[in-house]
Amino acid sequence: QLVESGGGLVQAGGSLRLSCANSGENLRTYARGWFRQAPGKEREFVAAIAWLGTTAHYADSVKGRFTISKDNAKDTMYLQMNSLSPEDTAVYYCAAGRRSQDMYNTVEEYDDWGPGTKVTVSS
Repeated sequence: QLVESGGGLVQAGGSLRLSCANSGENLRTYARGWFRQAPGKEREFVAAIAWLGTTAHYADSVKGRFTISKDNAKDTMYLQMNSLSPEDTAVYYCAAGRRSQDMYNTVEEYDDWGPGTKVTVSS
């Protein structure tokens, strides 16, 4: 039901905007988040946002460069990524958490996942 879009190839210092749309039935969630997984590495937290509020938090590695946002009416979440570096190269996944959790910064706190969109940053 969750589908990411907006990935692609960009040069270092560039920007991309990812989208995550819910294409299925109404998905009641407490929070939604972005994770990423680079080749040979574990999936890591990027950012999360409360679905019925405005609270958001970020991984230290992206703080100040990435911005998470949402449009509840469109049931869509976004990730604006600026000042990209090769270290940001990964498959980016969006996720929805349907249970009340603490920080929503771990994989285990989410219930639904998109298939991912690939982001490649060239040096």
